[in-house]
Amino acid sequence: MSATAGPPTSSIANATVIRRTLPFGNGNGNNTPLSALAAEGSAFGGDVKLPNDDSDLSDNDDPDDLNTRTKKKYTKDRKLGEGAYAVVNLGHRRATATEPAVPVAIKKIKVNTEFRDGITMDAIREVKYLRELHHPNVIALLDVFSSKNQNLCLVLEFLDSDLEMIIRDTSQTLSMGDIKSWMLMALRGLWWCHKSFVIHRDIKPNNLLLASNGVLKLADFGLARSFADPKRHMTHQVITRWYRPPELFYGARFYSSSVDIFSLGLVFCELMLRTPFLPGNTDLHQLELICQWLGTPTEENWPGVSSLPGYHEASGTLVKERGTDFFTNTFLAAGESGVELLMKMLRLDPRKRCSAREALDSKWFSQEPYPTPPASLPKKGGGKGIEKVGSDLKRKAGELFNTPDERGKKVARKLDFGGGGG
Repeated sequence: MSATAGPPTSSIANATVIRRTLPFGNGNGNNTPLSALAAEGSAFGGDVKLPNDDSDLSDNDDPDDLNTRTKKKYTKDRKLGEGAYAVVNLGHRRATATEPAVPVAIKKIKVNTEFRDGITMDAIREVKYLRELHHPNVIALLDVFSSKNQNLCLVLEFLDSDLEMIIRDTSQTLSMGDIKSWMLMALRGLWWCHKSFVIHRDIKPNNLLLASNGVLKLADFGLARSFADPKRHMTHQVITRWYRPPELFYGARFYSSSVDIFSLGLVFCELMLRTPFLPGNTDLHQLELICQWLGTPTEENWPGVSSLPGYHEASGTLVKERGTDFFTNTFLAAGESGVELLMKMLRLDPRKRCSAREALDSKWFSQEPYPTPPASLPKKGGGKGIEKVGSDLKRKAGELFNTPDERGKKVARKLDFGGGGG
């Protein structure tokens, strides 16, 4: 089934192998146009294998029998991490006559009587959106089953590293071709989400996971939200502080996919600087850093900003929205077209930011140095990657930290699934 043929399916027993071309620079300048690749839904990723055992399903199947059959397809190997919310095990999908054993991550979400039916809304979000968003640059939810204690078990494709680990490993040099490749894959994943009317709402380096073949995949959809209804209120308490756009600090209740673009723009900065670009200590400090480095939001550069519920006029010297000279001096290695793309992603006014599709059409991707093929990208070696990803997965889906380094404090927030809030 083609990724662009018809709406995404949410059937638990769905089966497909989505094949993608690999649009890498060939050194001769004969690159496929990025716009065409985006339109085809292609991505750096090859095959995405989803469950393929629905041939014996019927309308008369007993749910318990189906659950038992699903559970028997997998074996647990060892525990990667355990928290109050979930236990994560490294496991394998058992080999069959036609397919070899495949490593998987089994995330067992513990029953919590504080929530309706014992399952948090964040867990329901994670299952819902991962079932719908089949794409090589989105982590694959392979199966769902319940354990004997009625805990919900999510079987995810196994990914043993993330972009945060790459950024922090300063023993490795990142070329501009490497950065282009990661940005291209992240934008392809976002493009698919936004095309499906889903906002991720927590784009940051440790939610951009890396497969052993180098392919980048968006993960943690616990804060994701449909934006098909522009009149529906949404919470502004989303996105980890260092990657949160200014409209959310001003309490915006109506916003769109542009919040993800701003977050990814800051990840772009971090890939080049090898350190967070705007590491605020508090929400107020974060907004001050945005004003200092990107410009002070005013009615002149952002018409309507003063009507946002949390807006207040900045005291002191107003910083004009930064122009090309500032970004060129700060991110010289990106080149002219890279700076142009970055500026479009970090515009103060969310209506002026580029879309993921427009970003994919940037000429930056088709200029030398070309995006590095995923298999040739820098990798984080050793077993530490497995342990870190396991530690991240055991968190509550969508658990929001003020900064990426916080592992205990959560931002107070109210999320509604399918209701008027969230």
